[in-house]
Amino acid sequence: MSEAPRPEVRSQHPPETLALTGSLDQNAQTLQELFQGDDGFVLRPIQNRYFEERRYFLAYCAGMMDQHFVSETIIKPLASERLERTGSDTAGTVLRQVLYAHGPGKQAETFADLVEAAAYGDAVVLLPDGSALIFGAQGFPIRGITEPEGEKLLSGPREGFCEALMPNLTLIRRRLRTNDLKLRFMTFGERSRTRACVCYLDSLVNRPVLAELERRLDTIFIDGTLDSHYLAELVSDHPYSPFSSLGSTERPDAVVSKLLEGRVAVLLDGSPVALTLPYLFIENFHAGEDYYLNYLYASFSRMLRILSFCAAALVPGAYIAVTAFHQEILPLPLLINIVREKQSVPFPVGLEVFSLLVIFDILRETGIRMPSGLGQAMSVVGALVLGQAAVAAKLASSMVIVVVALAGVTSLLIPKLSAATLVLRYGILMLSLLLGFPGLMLGLSAALAHILGLRSFGMPQTVLSGNLRAQDMKDIAVRAPLFAMRERGPVSPNRRRSRNAAWRDTK
Repeated sequence: MSEAPRPEVRSQHPPETLALTGSLDQNAQTLQELFQGDDGFVLRPIQNRYFEERRYFLAYCAGMMDQHFVSETIIKPLASERLERTGSDTAGTVLRQVLYAHGPGKQAETFADLVEAAAYGDAVVLLPDGSALIFGAQGFPIRGITEPEGEKLLSGPREGFCEALMPNLTLIRRRLRTNDLKLRFMTFGERSRTRACVCYLDSLVNRPVLAELERRLDTIFIDGTLDSHYLAELVSDHPYSPFSSLGSTERPDAVVSKLLEGRVAVLLDGSPVALTLPYLFIENFHAGEDYYLNYLYASFSRMLRILSFCAAALVPGAYIAVTAFHQEILPLPLLINIVREKQSVPFPVGLEVFSLLVIFDILRETGIRMPSGLGQAMSVVGALVLGQAAVAAKLASSMVIVVVALAGVTSLLIPKLSAATLVLRYGILMLSLLLGFPGLMLGLSAALAHILGLRSFGMPQTVLSGNLRAQDMKDIAVRAPLFAMRERGPVSPNRRRSRNAAWRDTK
């Protein structure tokens, strides 16, 4: 016996194709069908106690909104309003006057607006004339404003972004009290409908960069965006490169400093990470506290980071090239010590270095994934115990332990280049193992050529114009005093305008 045909389910139609009708009951039925199967959706009828013909519907998702706000701002006014309709006033006009007096609201145009609003914790009010109003009533819990764990500073602001978009924008507006700050909202994700915001200063922004960003964002088609790194990967200039084309930070002061240089910031609801662009390669070696500490200490710290990147990428490969192919360049006492220890180790130097590097990376990943206190203890103790045990068991020489430890520790100083350091280290290691110093130089040349070719939204990341000026060098490898940095960076078209002055200029 054939089954009876099932009635058509309106919820199968996307809400973008459904328009509001002039009937309250029809709109309520359609909205109920769109959320069919969702037990968390609530469609509550409200009856006015003074006028029997005045009925309304309140739609929301349970647990997403502030119940006290909805009760005082929407339910009570609707149930107790006694305004009479006069002249050409419609029921919707009268109700808007009542509701807007208690709280701000906005007019809904389509069922897509109603679905997105209810799913995000807003209160949806269906009016008797067939229209609908949306009120911001979110009451879901969010994480408080705390200092980012990965960007702790020795000195400076302790605030960090959270996973809610509007509080994050508040942190930026509080630092930029000007109408020059512009915010453009966009929505990403066919299923998630996640809001994002593009922030910039109108008088300083690089217009071609802003136009290119908007063009790339408009081409994104994805089911959901759960973090801002989704957008970063989709709009990157070099998606297959280990080097990033966009900056990322969880600090509002860092975002504001980029905006003041004419850059653009992108914030996504649900992610505490803000993207900044265009991104210069030298920013990989900058830290947020560089501008809060003495410029001499900040400059020294930057030089250490640059040297650490070079050491992390080159030291293992250089050691293999020297000990396996070019022993003649080593001092004789050092060569004798290396050969003496090597005689007791049964493995070739290449396998020895490669194995210990892999073990070190395993310990580092273990320390990151485990709880903070236990992870740090395990990574440190594990490295000490394994290193000592490997030397005692004649599985590795002490010189290789020193080389691997140096490469591993220096890589921790540049977290922004962790992925690039990993790729360069193992790539140069393999080339050095095969070719010696020629392989080392081949890998280094390929890395430099790739870095010089990196671009970020049309701008070269190295910004080598060929016309070096003193102002161009004051915030790169070293940081000059603030009063000496009179021009903005190479991103803003208004870089020639003086931005810093001090009492010294009045003398």
